[in-house]
Amino acid sequence: MNKRKKDTRWLASVALMMAVVILLANTPLGMIQLPVIKATTVHIPVILGAILLGPLAGCILGATFGICSLISNTMAPTLLSFAFSPFLSMTGITGALKAVWVSVGCRIFIGLVAGWLWILLKKVKLNPVIALPITGFVGSLTNTVFVMGSIYKLFINEYAQVKEVAIDAVWGLIMATVTASGIPEAIVAAILVAIIGKVLINIVKIA
Repeated sequence: MNKRKKDTRWLASVALMMAVVILLANTPLGMIQLPVIKATTVHIPVILGAILLGPLAGCILGATFGICSLISNTMAPTLLSFAFSPFLSMTGITGALKAVWVSVGCRIFIGLVAGWLWILLKKVKLNPVIALPITGFVGSLTNTVFVMGSIYKLFINEYAQVKEVAIDAVWGLIMATVTASGIPEAIVAAILVAIIGKVLINIVKIA
């Protein structure tokens, strides 16, 4: 009976966090439109879910984030939406599968990495005040590195085409995006995960 209650509570908690992800993904707070790409804060509840509910929950929440990203890039495309939406593929079925990997597959790793990193930091008994921002920073950077790295590996020609640059200039542009968008996102995630995570952990302990 206790196990059933625990499983039900876990499922309800995951569903609640999924609702938060979907809500953020469909408001300006979650998807911030930039000239070329959408900057995001949707990964924050993914990271928090992985911390509170474990890596599996983190993967589910990451997949939810990815599906929302896929839909967003399909409905309101930007220059790089071909890399996130299979419906905007420039290279047929192969490009569509690559886009699903970038939009959904890469986001699953946010929850996976954040969840297991949190478990590791708990095992070494690192103070949550330090462990929470580290997990937030790494989880956010996982999103940026996997997404931009996959775009570089899988869509280098298409990226060069839409940006109207030579292929050997793509790496510099990718790194510029990581620096200008990924690092600030990671810093914000570290701060918010530290603040919100501390409160939520205390609530979970009380419950």
